[in-house]
Amino acid sequence: MIEIKIPKLGYGSVEAKVVHWHKKVGDPVRAGDSIVEIMTEKVNFEIEAPSDGVLTEILVPVDEFAAENAVVARIQGSSL
Repeated sequence: MIEIKIPKLGYGSVEAKVVHWHKKVGDPVRAGDSIVEIMTEKVNFEIEAPSDGVLTEILVPVDEFAAENAVVARIQGSSL
């Protein structure tokens, strides 16, 4: 199981808001695919899949906040 986490956000930011999920549970993903868009006080950016697999779990819904390093989703690794 691969955990998708909120990355280090930088000076002054301690949490990020989930703006949009580009994938839904059950969708196949490839390494580099954009999975989720998040927003901090200063910038919006996307978190990409680190490897191929299937998105099995979304832990933080749209419009909710997650702290730096929090797990927001999980991917079951596979060879697509």
